[in-house]
Order: sequence, then structure tokens, then C-alpha cells
Amino acid sequence: MTVKLAIIYYSSYGTNHQMASIAAEAAKNAGAEVRLLKVPETAPDDVVASVDAWQAQKDKTAAIPEATEEDMEWANAYLVSAGTRFGVMASQMRAFIDTLGGIWGKGGLANKPVSAMTSAQNAHGGQETTLLSFYTTVMHWGGFVVAPGYTDEVLFKTGGNPYGYSHTQGAEFTDEVKKAISHQARRLVEVAGKLN
Repeated sequence: MTVKLAIIYYSSYGTNHQMASIAAEAAKNAGAEVRLLKVPETAPDDVVASVDAWQAQKDKTAAIPEATEEDMEWANAYLVSAGTRFGVMASQMRAFIDTLGGIWGKGGLANKPVSAMTSAQNAHGGQETTLLSFYTTVMHWGGFVVAPGYTDEVLFKTGGNPYGYSHTQGAEFTDEVKKAISHQARRLVEVAGKLN
């Protein structure tokens, strides 16, 4: 059975969009059918427009489809990426998660492997709490957490976070960063393939 991976992200300035895109490429190369999806923007248009980089990111990704309940039903694995806000996922991602009560209530999110990535403005800006708190949501869904752990030496070269890749905003997307993100995506596809 083919792994059908929904990569769902929220990105104000482009960091998590870039991370999701790297993961999508790696997952496709690992044999998965991939949907790269963003969650809806909940900030008012005038607020977004008041920050040039935010508006530019919104314009740049206008053609990327927004995640729907149908996408969640279609997928048999999920990779979620969103920025850290005060130690938890950005409210836009949480708002999307809050729309999933119907599918969750009928068991449509259960028994699916899930992995997550995040970013923050500084190196100790709450990335680990963001990932751990999201994984609590996955447990409520009845999903399976597929964290990268310490399963590849590249993780030690990019911060050593075993919960999921985390990026510091503005830092370069080096080859090692791309390898760490790709490793996490491939690991998720591998586990999903075994579960399927």
C-alpha cells in the first residue's frame, strides 16, 4: 500500500514552508504520494499586509492548497510543521487542529503515524515544548508519534533535537539541515509503510 503523506504547515515568513518543501521532496523520493498543504491564515489581512515579509510569504504561496478534512482522511501519515509561539504551535495551526473534531470523533485520525517540525526566532525559543505539546494532541487522536530520535548522526550536527527538526529563523538551510529534515521525512515514510 502506498504511503499517502499530508505535509501540513503554517509559515508566516517562509521558514516552515521551506522546511515542509524539503520534507516533501525527500518523502517523494522515498516513494510516498505527497500533498503539500498550508493551513488557513487567521490573522486579519491588514495585520498581514502591515509586515512586508509576511505579506510576501502569503503572496508567494497563494497557489498552495489549504488543508481540509478530506486531506486528513486521504492521508495515512502526517508531517506537521509550524512556528513556535510562546512555547506552543502558532495559533493558525492550532485553529486548524480545532476544526478536526468531526473526523477525530469518527476515528479518522487514529492509527496514523505523525511527525512534527518547528522553528523559532532564537535557539531556545520553546521548540521542544512546541513539539512535545503537539504530540500530546497526536495521542488524543490515537496516532503514532514518529520522532526522529537519535537515529542518524546528522541530528547531532543540527542541534540534536530528538523530538523533531527545529530551525532558528534566519539561519541558513545548509546541506546538513536539509539532510536532517530529509531523514525525518524518510523515517516517517518508512514507518508508515510498515504500518500500512
